[in-house]
Amino acid sequence: MEPLLNKVGVLVMEDAEDIELLNAFFASVFSAKTGPQESQAPEVREEGYREDDFPLVEEDCVRDCLSNLDAHKSMGPDGMHPRVLRELANVIAEPLSINFERFWRAGEVPEDWRKANVTPVFKEGKKEDPGNYRPVSLTTIPGKAMEQLILEVIVKQVEEKKVIKSSHHELTKGKSCLINLIAFYDSMTGWVDEGRAVDVVYLDFSKAFDTVSHNIVLGKLRKCGLDEWSVRWIENWLNGRTQRAVISGAESSWRPVTSGVPWGQYWAQSCLTSSSMTWMKS
Repeated sequence: MEPLLNKVGVLVMEDAEDIELLNAFFASVFSAKTGPQESQAPEVREEGYREDDFPLVEEDCVRDCLSNLDAHKSMGPDGMHPRVLRELANVIAEPLSINFERFWRAGEVPEDWRKANVTPVFKEGKKEDPGNYRPVSLTTIPGKAMEQLILEVIVKQVEEKKVIKSSHHELTKGKSCLINLIAFYDSMTGWVDEGRAVDVVYLDFSKAFDTVSHNIVLGKLRKCGLDEWSVRWIENWLNGRTQRAVISGAESSWRPVTSGVPWGQYWAQSCLTSSSMTWMKS
């Protein structure tokens, strides 16, 4: 690993210290953890719901998810390789589906699912600058499978409630940057042809998704009408998350993750934003 510059501009030659420097930098972008919102949704009272209302996890869905795992992906902090889970899909699909459904209904999140190994990937510039490395977060495979199930529920509910506008393109199924550019170009040229004045403003928020308050995320989910079981599970998943940097088998200490929507949780970005500004407003 390349030596890194510490806060006082001195090169650190020890790999163990370099790893700590990177993890400290990655954690420095998080915003401070805030208290609960004043207007929290009430606790789920199961006696007020019919059995048909409870979250259900089909064994076939879990089996399909495990069978489609990429065997070349890296394992998370639990040390469970995706190849193992894929090859055992027919055996573990039933017990996993039972546990997933129980976790979902109770809002329980296993401790291992809140942990992430972060691999630094060099972007560009000077290699001694910690700011020139991008963190890639690796979490547990069973946790990702559970997230995929909740993603499908979120997508279904926001589509039914027409939360996403047709103008939204980012991470939206069936759309791309190219389609977005074509639509934008068509609108602008149309206005120019009509003789109208057109001003274009581009905005790019630094570390935007890393600094998003968890309360804002949960507030948006509830505002969009997501069922309380799913919101409660996501809330418990967000609370208590930690991460560590891992390079060539060497590990840093754990640091708390107090804000942000991890890139692995693209459901939150794709389902709830009509623009980047949506996330930044409380």
